[in-house]
Amino acid sequence: MLDATPLLRIYAGWRASQLARQDAVAAQRWQLLSLISRARNTRFGREHGFSHLRDVAQFQRAVPLRRYDDFWTQYWSALYPVLQDVSWPGLIPFFAASSGTSSGVTKHIPVSAAMMRSNKRAAIDILVQHVRHRPQSSLLGGRNFFLGGSAALKSLSLGVHEGDLSGIAAARVPVWARARYFPRGELARIADWERKTREIARRSLEADIRSISGTPSWLLLFFDELKRLRPESGGRLADFYPNLELLVHGGVSFEPYRARFEALLAGSHAETREVYTASEGFIALADRGPGEGMRLVADNGLFFEFVPLEELDSDMPTRHWLADAEPGVNYALVLSTCAGLWSYVVGDTVRFVERDPPRILVTGRTSYGLSAFGEHLIGEEIDAAISAAAAAVGASIADFTVGAVFPPGRPGHHLYLVEFAGPAPPGRTDEFERVLDRELSLRNVDYAEHRAGGYGMGAPQAVFLAPGSFAAWMKSRGKFGGQNKVPRVMADANAFAKAAAEIAGAVPERAD
Repeated sequence: MLDATPLLRIYAGWRASQLARQDAVAAQRWQLLSLISRARNTRFGREHGFSHLRDVAQFQRAVPLRRYDDFWTQYWSALYPVLQDVSWPGLIPFFAASSGTSSGVTKHIPVSAAMMRSNKRAAIDILVQHVRHRPQSSLLGGRNFFLGGSAALKSLSLGVHEGDLSGIAAARVPVWARARYFPRGELARIADWERKTREIARRSLEADIRSISGTPSWLLLFFDELKRLRPESGGRLADFYPNLELLVHGGVSFEPYRARFEALLAGSHAETREVYTASEGFIALADRGPGEGMRLVADNGLFFEFVPLEELDSDMPTRHWLADAEPGVNYALVLSTCAGLWSYVVGDTVRFVERDPPRILVTGRTSYGLSAFGEHLIGEEIDAAISAAAAAVGASIADFTVGAVFPPGRPGHHLYLVEFAGPAPPGRTDEFERVLDRELSLRNVDYAEHRAGGYGMGAPQAVFLAPGSFAAWMKSRGKFGGQNKVPRVMADANAFAKAAAEIAGAVPERAD
């Protein structure tokens, strides 16, 4: 295969110089005005006076915050699947079927032709950052592996299809990249995750894999399949893919998985690079090292707003954008996009670590918080604490979920259902719980106050699950593989009790 990396290196030099000179605030202002101009004759544009909007403040006054359900009921449901000039000009050719992590309700997210181009440009930016940091890279001299959902798409109407977002992308790989993409053809269209994993694992060992991308939890299950195929190997990625240069991860926090991936990458010359993608758009990617934040993609068909999380459900929430967002604040992310989403509450929370250029950390979900007792924990704090607790008992996290339980006659507490990568460490539950409690208290003053004396909230409890417990549960829900995610926090106590009973029989029904 002809190595196309030298061509990529030329483009990367141009793109890197462009990014170095970029005024992200100006780029965002231009993006918004461009989006408004393109959509001014749509139904949404007419109803919100797009023809008269000239700046960010006017747009924010004219367009209220909306969630998916608002768009679905007010604009899309009556016409779905044929959305023609509704909230974006022309016909929407694709819908990404996306399940809410905690609700499980399927969303139908519009994906326009403009959004497809936006996603492709942002994906190339990942490669740009890689070759900038690895000047001797030969990334495009082999195959680039994306572990996603099925590429099989469901035809909804003439010219309109629906499927997994990763499948939409896989089915529309640019001509120049097809020979370098893995998996392809029928292999990519296999819908059964277990069968697909077996087939892809076997075939990938015969391919020259240079990069691999996916959700950390599912990547780990896939790597377990590789070890089953080659039990004589050392189990490291270098044993399976000796030319691996890049591992791209996203979708969930990497922190609980970091130790295990470091072990898998030992002896390899591959780097890890985090991305922040959603069905609604490609939002940010790491242009520096792990933990240094991801740079917002400011010039690629998305306009970002940031609402302080505590104001999100107020009557008049403050709406910031790149011109006035501040580091250190936990914001709900809001998007307007080239697929016809306008001031759309994505459901994620972010915090700026730097403004110029704009770099963020994803801190959780707007619903990924736990405050059953007024403790106000956010996802970032939970992820860090559970990672520290796992390290203290010499284990690595495979998956977990947490919720509140309310035993009669005594204070309620948090219950963590934890699955490790391998057998649970025997006799270490108390230590795990102690470190978890300590780390949460150090990170969150509200939690520490509610834990003081054990009166407002009892100590956290943990149940160690057998390997494969979460995978079996996800499979029973029809959510096995691809981009499906185990809900990390379940704030509804009754829903948590039901899920926990299904997973491990660990929690009785809530006593109200």
